[in-house]
Amino acid sequence: QLQLVESGGDVVQPGGSLKLSCTSSGSSLSHYCIGWFRQAPGKEREGVSCISNSGASRNYADSVKGRFTISRNNAENTVYLQMNSLKPEDTGTYFCAELPDDYPWVPPSHWTKIRNEGQGTQVTVSA
Repeated sequence: QLQLVESGGDVVQPGGSLKLSCTSSGSSLSHYCIGWFRQAPGKEREGVSCISNSGASRNYADSVKGRFTISRNNAENTVYLQMNSLKPEDTGTYFCAELPDDYPWVPPSHWTKIRNEGQGTQVTVSA
């Protein structure tokens, strides 16, 4: 079973960049589709991006396309989320989770089958 742990959150100014990491302290995550989600105070959780187990297929929410890039290094047992041109509305707690294999082809707004999500890492974008 995956035990996912996120890291890399911080306070950053608008226009800045952060790189989040998602690793597994349990089973290897190399066999799984992994996704990133975020939740701001008072708002519903939002799917941000996911990547297939091979890394060949990726999916992004419209709100982050062109600014965020998801990648993975299965040898290092890690999935990354590079976030550039950050905006205040990107503020929230970011989680990674296991997703079904077909989710790289499913709109993030339809992601409901989420498993083994981590505790999250806080991202704050503020001047």
